Amino acid sequence: MTWQSDEAFLEGLDFFSEVVAQVPSERWSHPSACSGWSALDVLGHVGGVVKFGTALINGEKPAWGGAVASPGSAIQGGDPASWWSALVGPARSAVSGADLAAVIDSPMGPRSIGEGLAFPAADCFVHAWDIAHPLGISVEVPAQAIEFAHKHLSAIPAEQLRSANVFAGEVTVENEVSESDRFIAWTGRDPMMPLVRSDLVVPEALP
Repeated sequence: MTWQSDEAFLEGLDFFSEVVAQVPSERWSHPSACSGWSALDVLGHVGGVVKFGTALINGEKPAWGGAVASPGSAIQGGDPASWWSALVGPARSAVSGADLAAVIDSPMGPRSIGEGLAFPAADCFVHAWDIAHPLGISVEVPAQAIEFAHKHLSAIPAEQLRSANVFAGEVTVENEVSESDRFIAWTGRDPMMPLVRSDLVVPEALP
């Protein structure tokens, strides 16, 4: 059964959290799969989106600052995993009790909560890979997340989806790659990109 947006978002939070828990503290400064961003920057970006979305669902009117060059700066000096964990609880509570049909004002204009959750939900899975893969942490994006992302993101006009602030052009991959790698390639990332270091211990893949 295809996930609803709230279920996909909650599953995405869990998936992202599992990756965050596996990153050694000294590795947060290493490059991510997002050009120009460290793993900490990706965490800061996802955390900022989650915090903003939580406030919107709770009826607040947070200011949206748009793209930030170094989003990890918000976490400098603190423990990244603790910073993230402090955002997850309120986000889960807000989404779990939300009316998905309720319309709220968003940076994209009036949208239902269900519509507004679709992209952040998919983003949690993609950005988890952005942090994990370069560090040698093996992750497999689950089939239901892939199905959800294709259903909701494929409806976005190509000129918006394939833009500087969303996804690059799809990367060509071999036929033999996994469905997870094929999905990652669809988002404009190279699933075969080299690791930050080849001698890292690779943990067991997440389910």
